[in-house]
Amino acid sequence: MDNYSKNGAVPGEPVKKDENSRRGNWGNQIEFVLTSVGYAVGLGNVWRFPYLCYRNGGGAFMLPYFIMLVFCGIPLFFLELSFGQFASQGCLGVWKISPMFKGVGYGMMVVSTYIGIYYNVVICIAFYYFFLSMTKLLPWTYCNNPWNTPDCSGVVGNSQRLNASLANATTSLVAGVSEVVNRTKRTSPSEEYWKHYVLNISDGIGTFGEVRLPILGCLAVSWFVVFLCLIRGVKSSGKVVYFTATFPYVVLTILFIRGITLDGAINGIKYYLTPQWEKVLDAKVWGDAASQIFYSLGCAWGGLITMASYNKFHNNCFRDSIIISITNCATSVYAGFVIFSILGFMAHNLNVPVSEVADHGPGLAFVAYPEALTLLPISPLWSLLFFFMLILLGLGTQFCLLETLVTAIVDEIGTDWIIRNKTVVTLSVAIVGFLLGVPLTTQAGIYWLLLMDNYAASFSLVIISCIMCICVMYVYGHRNYFRDVEMMLGFPPPLFFKVCWRFISPVIISFILIFTVIQYKPITYNDYVYPGWSLAIGFSMALSSVVCIPIYALYKISRSPGATFRERLKFACRAHPKWGPALQEHRTGRYAPMASEDTVEARPLKEKEELKEELKVEEKEKEKETERKDEISLTIQGSNGSTNTHNNPNPSA
Repeated sequence: MDNYSKNGAVPGEPVKKDENSRRGNWGNQIEFVLTSVGYAVGLGNVWRFPYLCYRNGGGAFMLPYFIMLVFCGIPLFFLELSFGQFASQGCLGVWKISPMFKGVGYGMMVVSTYIGIYYNVVICIAFYYFFLSMTKLLPWTYCNNPWNTPDCSGVVGNSQRLNASLANATTSLVAGVSEVVNRTKRTSPSEEYWKHYVLNISDGIGTFGEVRLPILGCLAVSWFVVFLCLIRGVKSSGKVVYFTATFPYVVLTILFIRGITLDGAINGIKYYLTPQWEKVLDAKVWGDAASQIFYSLGCAWGGLITMASYNKFHNNCFRDSIIISITNCATSVYAGFVIFSILGFMAHNLNVPVSEVADHGPGLAFVAYPEALTLLPISPLWSLLFFFMLILLGLGTQFCLLETLVTAIVDEIGTDWIIRNKTVVTLSVAIVGFLLGVPLTTQAGIYWLLLMDNYAASFSLVIISCIMCICVMYVYGHRNYFRDVEMMLGFPPPLFFKVCWRFISPVIISFILIFTVIQYKPITYNDYVYPGWSLAIGFSMALSSVVCIPIYALYKISRSPGATFRERLKFACRAHPKWGPALQEHRTGRYAPMASEDTVEARPLKEKEELKEELKVEEKEKEKETERKDEISLTIQGSNGSTNTHNNPNPSA
């Protein structure tokens, strides 16, 4: 029995043995589903999806979002789950299916690295707000603080009015500052708290200023918590998600009930649901929809492949993909209602349109929500709960991002030592991630965070997903993959998914990519326009994940046997002999051990010829390995003989 099973045993209960004792499996299937829900349902559902709706015309964004979900998101989600589960390998090991495309796996690792760096910075800001909420009065309630400007105007009256009704307080506030409204746009205390106190934002991306030590400390706490939860891999993280994946819905429901009872909330919800159809013709809206699907569901990050690789071989991942995808989508829409009810209330009290209430970007969750929390009874308590929810949502995704990198490294090296010392790899990756996140804790950190968010995890995800579809469906062969899925699940993929995998998904995301490039607009933050050199860095980050694909393909072709380029290319594309189920007990049918030429003769003609070539290559490799071992053995024997002669001049004595 493996150590994980022994350590994870509960007294009085029978110990479950992992199907794959070398890599380990989930404790049970609920752990996988909850982990995947926690991975898919993250900070993006709260601060990214409502933000994209807000930026792209409210309800008009729903149409491209659901189209992308049905024809791209769910099919690709199922494809990645089945891919990882069938091979029981991480995002690098699965590319034995076609070794030339292993660069796609490296691209996934690069994307996961970028996202993991800035994602944990957002989590650490949630930690910061969480700690600051441990007070009798939330510091962003009023406008009488050193960081506030004359334009600040809160939705809560002064301390004498706290016990008055919300309507009276709002009426008094609006009447008292009507003159200011006519002269300038007002800002909320939560917005000024975010800009001038939490971020202490600099005037540009090149002006780093000082490191915000409180945020840096929270970043260290965040990485430490992630490491602790992954200290035993999926065995420990699988237990944590029972809480982290379910508790956020409790707080979200409380905030929803409170939000819809506020004055002006209906206006915000109308803005959320009423489509502005002219924006549907903007390719940027469709690009954002595709990007959000990949970002939210986690397609092309490598995390889905990694999490599914710890499933048992015959697990029904088709069912899991439907459940997780629908849960994720429903959560995004649900969070949007909460956000827009608050935006409507803020717009009502500030006497401005809903579209002018808050900043674009992740600051939405740290501006709109904190403003709402000041209106709740015992607001510090709700603030603690809300930011604890944000922390849990973020950690659920961050667990999988870190596990993706660690699993890829461990699977690739594959020695017994690295498997036994997986915790050391986890710690090393966490330390590197913390150090790379330090620049994002400076006064210019928000500019870099948005730059990474817009470039590192946008069109590169689309390219990676498209190439993955092409590789599996056309290079490896759709018939082969359909048979693999049927062998694993006991039934073939539904016709809709077959059509999407082969035609619809690759075509749609290819057109989205083209339109996104045509209608590209440089990134801005409020009125700040990013300089050209920063955009160059952004494109470099985006291309760094994509460029892995052709570089590794050329490397693999150059190292493949063959007299001509065509022969080398054909060999590099062909599935590796070790491709297939990881455990010998599951390698049946065409994956049965090829003991001799007789086994090959029973195969179809085309497959027979390919397998014969593979057998020859494998035999040559075995001969070289045997020769190398013999040379080492002779060297050792010679060395021992010399030593013995030196130590004992008379061997016969």
